[in-house]
Amino acid sequence: MTATVTRNNRKVRHGVVVSVSGDKTCVVKIEERKRHALYGKMITTSKKLHVHDESNETGVGDKVTVMETRPLSKLKHWRLLEINEKAR
Repeated sequence: MTATVTRNNRKVRHGVVVSVSGDKTCVVKIEERKRHALYGKMITTSKKLHVHDESNETGVGDKVTVMETRPLSKLKHWRLLEINEKAR
């Protein structure tokens, strides 16, 4: 076995912060557009992710990039990568 261990590719998603109520935690809404399997119509699906924000720098409405990580708590499996755009 080699000394260097390769990490798995981690999922990266872009979304909007919808809540910052917890300490070092924010909730990010991810929207994804998919084509319906049978009818072909475009459907927007959304999902909320609990994200670890170490320095509490995010605010509601910020556009952020998040990355998947090991489980940090019961709900948090994502961490903040960067803030792309601050809310006005």
